[in-house]
Amino acid sequence: MRAVSEQDIRASFVNCSKGEAKRLPMPRDLEERPWEHLDFLGWRDLSAPDRSYIVTDLHGELTGITLRFPSQQRGFLHRSMCSVCLTTHPGSGVSLMTARKRGQAGRDGNSVGIYVCTDLDCSLYVRGRKSPAPGGRFEESLTVEQQIERTRTKLSAFLDLLAA
Repeated sequence: MRAVSEQDIRASFVNCSKGEAKRLPMPRDLEERPWEHLDFLGWRDLSAPDRSYIVTDLHGELTGITLRFPSQQRGFLHRSMCSVCLTTHPGSGVSLMTARKRGQAGRDGNSVGIYVCTDLDCSLYVRGRKSPAPGGRFEESLTVEQQIERTRTKLSAFLDLLAA
């Protein structure tokens, strides 16, 4: 992913109003992000623990979405798998995040959901730049490049559902 500015990020949101996008908290570490290792920019809202945000290049256009997830914590012995990067995490390491659909459907309350790493570091897990808990990544026959492409494809498919 290419480095993006705060202005680019705010203009990219598709499932909230321009006013909401203007008020969204931005990640404080934009300059330090490992852009060359990211398929998407993801961050959690520290002031609202049930909200997070994703910005990525979708079909050649910067696209941002707001997500919500339950604040309930799962037991540490429970493990879940991320639908995007296929990393498993114990406890609350994977969350069902929901996003309002675009346009009138979203204003009517329709949403779609996906199980994703709660820390939104899928890109780093796939590339081996961040390690999950033991047993979190399975050995695969796919190359890292193929796993990266699968991750991008899965995220794009989810984002395409927002417009459907």
